[in-house]
Amino acid sequence: MAEIEIGIYKSGRQAYGFDDIAIVPSRRTRDPEDVDISWEIDAFRFDLPLMGAAMDGVISPRTAVELGRLGGVGVLNLEGLWTRYEDPTPLLEEIAELPDDKATARMQQMYQEPVKAELVTERIREIKAAGVVSCASVTPQRTEDLAPAILAGELDLLVIQGTVVSAEHVSKTVEPLNLKRFIREFDLPVIVGGCASYQAGLHLMRTGAVGVLVGVGPGNACTTRGVLGLGVPQATAIADVAGARMRHLDETGVYVHVIADGGMSKGGDVAKAIACGADAVMLGSPLSSAEEAPCRGFHWGMATFHPTLPRGARVRTGVRGTLKEILLGPAHENDGRMNLFGALRTSMATCGYETVKEFQKAEVMVAPALQTEGKALQRSQGVGMGH
Repeated sequence: MAEIEIGIYKSGRQAYGFDDIAIVPSRRTRDPEDVDISWEIDAFRFDLPLMGAAMDGVISPRTAVELGRLGGVGVLNLEGLWTRYEDPTPLLEEIAELPDDKATARMQQMYQEPVKAELVTERIREIKAAGVVSCASVTPQRTEDLAPAILAGELDLLVIQGTVVSAEHVSKTVEPLNLKRFIREFDLPVIVGGCASYQAGLHLMRTGAVGVLVGVGPGNACTTRGVLGLGVPQATAIADVAGARMRHLDETGVYVHVIADGGMSKGGDVAKAIACGADAVMLGSPLSSAEEAPCRGFHWGMATFHPTLPRGARVRTGVRGTLKEILLGPAHENDGRMNLFGALRTSMATCGYETVKEFQKAEVMVAPALQTEGKALQRSQGVGMGH
């Protein structure tokens, strides 16, 4: 792709977000009932290509169980409130009541409580006891320390997650996590991320991970792009890492799953993520607006409470409906924020594709007028696509 000159010293590629592109209908259509949106990763099969984001306002043990029963998988944050406190419910209620100008400082105080290994094990067992796939997240810095407690809980699927995770971290002060060695020796399938480029994605795939999270800064609650200036719009990031997946497959014969993480609030966003090359999506803010969500209508990122450089905000998403209604309908709103996977199924059917992997081949085009063309009345009245 040709680069654009930013100045004499620097050039860069044009990158695109979901709002910049459109999926092009093809010559064939299907009945939505004939479309298969299931997803398989390692030994696990899910009816929905969905991971619930590892954020305290999104996933609790209870919501992880409910999400599993609906066909997805919830990722519990093993460094969050659920592993720092025996019962974090009063704290979650307090977070929902905090004024905006006090929220970050108070949350920093709450998260000073140490993570307790015994709670890590207990929370995993709570999810497993319900008979659904258990999945949980840790940062690279704490992975090795928490590994014994994770294994004791008999977790099914581990996510090693940070704002940016690389396969080659360099440190002059501490021995960094060797991802390749850890994944090779660890007795569980591992997903790693985030990343946002071809090279970074390819190097993470070469660690032996079964999946790679794609997304740096696109989430509703994330402020990384403002605080650090980092990020790549999601449509381009996903397509680049999907390209790395194909090279890795050619080199090794091993298919590594690409999981779009962040930036999706509507059914159309989920469909575009798949069309750009994702195998599944990780959702945060849409799930935080479910009646079952731990902080019912509030959402914050994993770096919101960083003690010295917060890179997230507590945002208000409101309560829209049950988790089932948000994921599978029926929808009682027309703005695309309900029945997200019914929308994916219909989008695939309208374009004639039967499976998620086939839908990755869909034609897309750059469409700057997609959100505004013919929508003057919706925009002026604040309804539908004018929200």
